[in-house]
Formats: sequence, structure tokens, C-alpha cells
Amino acid sequence: MPRGRYSLHDLHDHTPLGEEHFQCAPGPSGWRYVSQITDPAGEHAGSVDLALDELGRPLRMELHAASWQVRGAALDGVTWVRTDPTGEHATEGNVAAHAFTGASPAFLIATARLLRLAPGAPATRVRLVCFTEPVLAPRTLDQSWALLKSETHATDNGPLAVDEYQVTALDTGEQDSVHIAGDVVLSAPGIELEHLETPPSNFP
Repeated sequence: MPRGRYSLHDLHDHTPLGEEHFQCAPGPSGWRYVSQITDPAGEHAGSVDLALDELGRPLRMELHAASWQVRGAALDGVTWVRTDPTGEHATEGNVAAHAFTGASPAFLIATARLLRLAPGAPATRVRLVCFTEPVLAPRTLDQSWALLKSETHATDNGPLAVDEYQVTALDTGEQDSVHIAGDVVLSAPGIELEHLETPPSNFP
């Protein structure tokens, strides 16, 4: 069960946004990721709880940020309930999309798991619902994912397979590089793996 810590940065000026302390593991039904997020001062800023089925679809997702809460799952596309800080004005949403995304590295793992791309294969288009912080406002976006290469590196804990993805935002054409090993993001825009207690888990 990997446990560790990511540092989060602003995509444009690299201002530190805080840290995400996480643990994750494959299970009988798929994969689960839980984390606590802290701001640059070390204060609690939110949490992520994401469970995937064996095909990579979101069985359950729960996000917390700035007193806002979102709960969602794959149902007729993706469906969610967003609750305001007072709890009086909960709103429901449903979009014909494949999965969710957001600032957490968990969503990069989830999308890669859902697509199961082969190195060198044509890019695959995916529609996602993104919850933007700090108020977890939903936004539908389209991305293109391609697995550029998969390389194995020698480590103290044995060989480590690292996948390099190219992720393209189809509305802007902006391309980013994402490096993933098993169920851990090694690097991605705005995300750096700072500490890892145990090696990544390999999906079956």
C-alpha cells in the first residue's frame, strides 16, 4: 500500500499551493485512493476519497474543499451531488462523460487506468468532469491521452516500470507530460512526488 506526499504548485507561476498526503492500494473491487490536503501554512484544506472498479470507472468519489463537498459516481455517464457550506443548497449534476478529474494526482491514475493505452497506439479522446478548487465547481472538458513510452528503471526495490503520457487539452491544444509508475504519479504539471514510503502497486 503506497503512502507518500505530493507537493502541489500553481501551473503558471509555480507558487506552492500545499501538499497532498496520500495512501492507495488495489483491492478486490479495483483501486482506492484517500488523501488529506494541506495549504502552504500546513492547515487542513481538503480531502479526496476515490474508489475505482476493476475497469477504472469511479465507483465512489468524495471531495472536500473550503467547506464544499462533492459526492459522485459513474451512473448514466457521471452523476454527482455538490453541497454548499451551509448544506441548504445541494445541487445535482449529470453529464455523459467517462469519469471525473481535478487537482489531485488520483485522477491522473484513474484516467490512465480507465484508458489502458498501449505504447505507440493512437491518442484516445476522453470526456471528463473537472471539479475546480476552491469551491469544487463542475466543468466538463475533453482531453486526448497517448502513451508515448513505457520504460523500466532499476531501483533498490527492484525494477520500476514508468509510463510517459502526453495529455492534450482539446479546447486549447495545450500539451502536458505525465509520468506514472503503477498507482503513483512521479511528475505532472503542478505535481511533484516528494516522499514515498513503499513502492507503487502494480495493477493486475
